[in-house]
Amino acid sequence: MAILSALGTEVFIPVAAAVGVAFAVAQWLLVARVKVNPAHAAAAAASGGSKNGGYGDYLIEEEEGLNDHNVVVKCHEIQTAISEGATSFLFTEYQYVGIFMSIFAVVIFLFLGSVEGFSTKSQPCTYSKDKYCKPALFNALFSTASFLLGAITSLVSGYLGMKIATFANARTTLEARKGVGKAFIIAFRSGAVMGFLLASSGLVVLYIAINVFKLYYGDDWEGLFESITGYGLGGSSMALFGRVGGGIYTKAADVGADLVGKVERNIPEDDPRNPAVIADNVGDNVGDIAGMGSDLFGSYAESSCAALVVASISSFGINHDFTGMCYPLLVSSVGIIVCLITTLFATDFFEIKAVKEIEPALKKQLIISTALMTVGIAIISWLALPAKFTIFNFGAQKEVTNWGLFFCVAIGLWAGLIIGFVTEYYTSNAYSPVQDVADSCRTGAATNVIFGLALGYKSVIIPIFAIAVSIYVSFSIAAMYGIAVAALGMLSTIATGLAIDAYGPISDNAGGIAEMAGMSHRIRERTDALDAAGNTTAAIGKGFAIGSAALVSLALFGAFVSRAGVKVVDVLSPKVFIGLIVGAMLPYWFSAMTMKSVGSAALKMVEEVRRQFNSIPGLMEGTGKPDYATCVKISTDASIKEMIPPGALVMLTPLIVGTLFGVETLSGVLAGALVSGVQIAISASNTGGAWDNAKKYIEAGASEHARTLGPKGSDCHKAAVIGDTIGDPLKDTSGPSLNILIKLMAVESLVFAPFFATHGGLLFKWF
Repeated sequence: MAILSALGTEVFIPVAAAVGVAFAVAQWLLVARVKVNPAHAAAAAASGGSKNGGYGDYLIEEEEGLNDHNVVVKCHEIQTAISEGATSFLFTEYQYVGIFMSIFAVVIFLFLGSVEGFSTKSQPCTYSKDKYCKPALFNALFSTASFLLGAITSLVSGYLGMKIATFANARTTLEARKGVGKAFIIAFRSGAVMGFLLASSGLVVLYIAINVFKLYYGDDWEGLFESITGYGLGGSSMALFGRVGGGIYTKAADVGADLVGKVERNIPEDDPRNPAVIADNVGDNVGDIAGMGSDLFGSYAESSCAALVVASISSFGINHDFTGMCYPLLVSSVGIIVCLITTLFATDFFEIKAVKEIEPALKKQLIISTALMTVGIAIISWLALPAKFTIFNFGAQKEVTNWGLFFCVAIGLWAGLIIGFVTEYYTSNAYSPVQDVADSCRTGAATNVIFGLALGYKSVIIPIFAIAVSIYVSFSIAAMYGIAVAALGMLSTIATGLAIDAYGPISDNAGGIAEMAGMSHRIRERTDALDAAGNTTAAIGKGFAIGSAALVSLALFGAFVSRAGVKVVDVLSPKVFIGLIVGAMLPYWFSAMTMKSVGSAALKMVEEVRRQFNSIPGLMEGTGKPDYATCVKISTDASIKEMIPPGALVMLTPLIVGTLFGVETLSGVLAGALVSGVQIAISASNTGGAWDNAKKYIEAGASEHARTLGPKGSDCHKAAVIGDTIGDPLKDTSGPSLNILIKLMAVESLVFAPFFATHGGLLFKWF
């Protein structure tokens, strides 16, 4: 028996979630102390106290001779425009996604309900034929409800993240006037608000859903947790559209702004004369914040669901051990507490005084959270798990110890840290790989592209070995459940990971606002330093997301194979091999669609920006006003239209393959997509990140080597901008979306497994 009682479990999980929400609210209130509203700022300045936002502090503007009130007014206007643009886009996107959500919910109900002909009679359980489980019709109903619940939670997570980011961007800019340390704290605290809200809400909604479903299912834990998998499907479905739609939006604007503004017109990044500049800043929020929030929420939901499904048919489910069953949720609960302590190291225990301290401070967050979480996992494994128990392993029960399971979670956690640091090495301009890419710009854009692609391919090696070792060790110890909890271990510090990830786009927006508000060069240098560190940490976040996606997908794949009754996935079988080769092709097809979508949208944006520069009198001189709204509309319309085909490809593939070709071919498709998707995702994300930071390395001119490559506007710099422009859709659209592709196809196959096992393979039945 476990030391932690069922009552203790029922109390600890919601309390941990409540603590996470309370901490997020506390961080938000601290960020809100910085006043952006001009009237409030004037009152704060009059009181002269730092309690009111620190307007009595020494500001650079006083030395530069700039009017403080005008700066605040301008920042407020820009922040409002960005917030309104982001809100407008998300509401438009959510209208289309809402229609899809409703239609797909009906599809789930009809497919799963038809397994037993919409029967309301109890049926023999899948794994224990001597027992009777709840009717298929009600399983279909509850699966549909959990799908809608996961989808709504994902949408709310993305929307809240976007609102927090647009609330914080101008505040980060204003704090940069007092020093880089104060700006860093505002940006990081804002990211922490998003991280803790998302981690806590994902946990508490899943926990409540389990307890509500339990009222109907009672002792039928097999049916209960099978229906809960719809929660992961809903979360990832929305994440796919959020990532693809947001990614197309942000990169269409970014590419249009860079190609015309930087390369053709030789004006700075985020120059207010550039008509695409507001759309570019809006894109950072809808793509890198809302999309990324939904993405990591989907990973968390799916890894939890995969672990719960396997646990329900293991000794935890057979013996109705509620505490052991909730082990994945307990790990996430401990993660919230650990991340809370870790965040205090960045905001309260240490103070950043120089630019060079920013990136190390963010890296320390990863190290501290991983070290503390290792201890936390050991404690919860000791308290919540019996000394010995059995785990379902393809028809048999495998005996496992509590310390064995601790090792599975810990190896996933540390593999995530390794992937993070390898990603940082290949994407940070502090190291030789990115500096080599920057140096290759001497001979033009072509050599820059060659070096960048080579870097991306090479950066795949160590992460893949880390994932491979994690899979082998965790499977050897605890079968597919071991892999599922290893994925959960990688995501256990999700609150810190999201805080670091969200920090990047907030800092990027802060730099844009500083440029558009006409603030001094020294402030822009500070925001650029924050942004450069954010680029690297965003790449680390993508590395975590891709690594965890690989483990989650494999765990879901194992659950699908067991549920569908596939005894062996034989690669030499023609049915499996055709699936394998087609599955390996899907990530390429998907990447082609998303890359072309960005290209098509960017083409329209470039034409519009050129038109405005050529037709609006005085625009280049700064006396004419650009039409920002038209560029925002181009990005919105293009992304909504272009996100549908890639989304349809991912959502329809498992349904078509499973129905027409059967579960064996679908097994091959899932394996092929997993193997090729992970490689492409890592290389695309790291290539794009390296090109971006190579450009920033040249622009900053912080070292003697960098100064020989600059300055801005030189041929070398223009070659770097072209590389960055090519890399934008790779790192912010195709790469991050691929990890959703492999997860989503796996969880969708698991949800529809009863239908495929009963009615699938129509073509092979006919021929």
